[in-house]
Amino acid sequence: MLPSSLSTLPSPLTSAWFCIRAQPKHEHIAAAHLAQEAGVEVYLPRIRFKRSTHRGPVWFTEALFPSYLFARFDLRAASRKVHNARGVRGIVHFGSQWPQIPDDVIADLRATVGAEQIHVLDQELAAGEEVLISGGAFHNLKAVVTRVIPARQRVAVLLDFLGRQTMTEIPTSSLVRAENARKLAL
Repeated sequence: MLPSSLSTLPSPLTSAWFCIRAQPKHEHIAAAHLAQEAGVEVYLPRIRFKRSTHRGPVWFTEALFPSYLFARFDLRAASRKVHNARGVRGIVHFGSQWPQIPDDVIADLRATVGAEQIHVLDQELAAGEEVLISGGAFHNLKAVVTRVIPARQRVAVLLDFLGRQTMTEIPTSSLVRAENARKLAL
């Protein structure tokens, strides 16, 4: 619901970037509907990464900032249509304050994540990196990469198994990084 305080906003009719709250897991739907609106520019940074499942590693594409996206528009002229767009919960505000996001912040984010709006996280593993074994008998066991064997598409890992450290070789296709994907993206 939009408060009547929008009428007290400064009069310059210029567009600015605002943070939009979307329904959970519906950021892409909100972005698509907002992009169809005249005078609204949308930026939804997303990441593509592998996540461990019982079937093995699976590629996922998610919003870099879950439930949030950015839109550039004139708040006075377009606030109602933005607020009422499908998948949108509202424009982020604090009481009667409607914070604008500086253009250089969006430009820096685009430079980091990429202009394509989907940043694919590098899957190359390096010695010393902590990984999760995905699928199979060792599912969800943590290990440390000790050596990368590119010719055989395998890595040597050190894992704690049955109370002792064991060295073994595992196909790279059965491993995912243990670190949070969003941390890796930024």
